[in-house]
Amino acid sequence: MKVDLERLCRRLNYQFKKIAYLKQALTHCSAGSENYERFEFLGDSILSFVIANELFHRFPMQSEGQLSRLRSFLVRGEMLVELAKEIELGDFLYLGQGELKSGGFRRASILSDAMEAVFAAIFLDGGIGPAKEVILSLYQSRLEDSNLNDCLKDSKTQLQEYLQAEKIALPEYTLTKIEGDEHNQIFYITCTVNGAKHKTFGQGSNRRKAEQLAAKAMLEQLRSR
Repeated sequence: MKVDLERLCRRLNYQFKKIAYLKQALTHCSAGSENYERFEFLGDSILSFVIANELFHRFPMQSEGQLSRLRSFLVRGEMLVELAKEIELGDFLYLGQGELKSGGFRRASILSDAMEAVFAAIFLDGGIGPAKEVILSLYQSRLEDSNLNDCLKDSKTQLQEYLQAEKIALPEYTLTKIEGDEHNQIFYITCTVNGAKHKTFGQGSNRRKAEQLAAKAMLEQLRSR
């Protein structure tokens, strides 16, 4: 399988001195023993350090707990998948036949692992400076997002603030059903907002979790109008 790694280098805005680092970072364990697993381990720490350092300097008034939550939000697997899709990383992966047939180039776990491995490859090839530049470039829009601090607030708080800003009555949460034995219950909540097209629903092991999920769904619905 021929892969145009130069095209990926242009998307990363980094030119490798030793392209073998990048190739290994893109190689799944199904495609060979020289794969990205060890790179992923290193890349995870590099990403965490770069983002932590950036948040420390960017948000001098935030507490340790707030900075930790921001970092967790930015380095979580779902965020890495978003980054990988933006640079179409799946097009450059080396996969075994089984993974190719099962659509491994689209699998979230593979994309997030390979993204971390790429960060490690850049670090091994050029050091922490280039790795930092690439990571911050990919994260730029997220770090500059005015809503970034919303991740420090739970969904019910975010929904309440959104409705207050729009001068809309606060939401109503209704417990519609409880299933299961007392030690293993599932709570079902409906969230209703005046003017919203649809009610939203949440379920969880306690009422609070169910309400948070219903609020999150409502907020997503309102913001997409």
